[in-house]
Amino acid sequence: MQVVCQPSQSSSDVRCPVCGEGFLLYWERTSRTERHETLGKIQQALSDHHKTEAEGKAHPVAAFNIPSWSGLARFSGAALLGGLPDIAR
Repeated sequence: MQVVCQPSQSSSDVRCPVCGEGFLLYWERTSRTERHETLGKIQQALSDHHKTEAEGKAHPVAAFNIPSWSGLARFSGAALLGGLPDIAR
């Protein structure tokens, strides 16, 4: 399952367990059970960003996919099916 994480200063669906930065999540259409199971993978990916931190910034400043992929986040299945707003694209 693919998820788009959009950094957010106002509200969040999940927070990085290391630094507390918040993210809105845009999911491919899946069941609640699948989303719950994927949440642990999201937390791990956010933690892993800190292992490769560069210049004091661990997380991308724009929307990104988990798992990562080579295309732009706005063209991912999660963005298109999950309703990522145009402003975030």
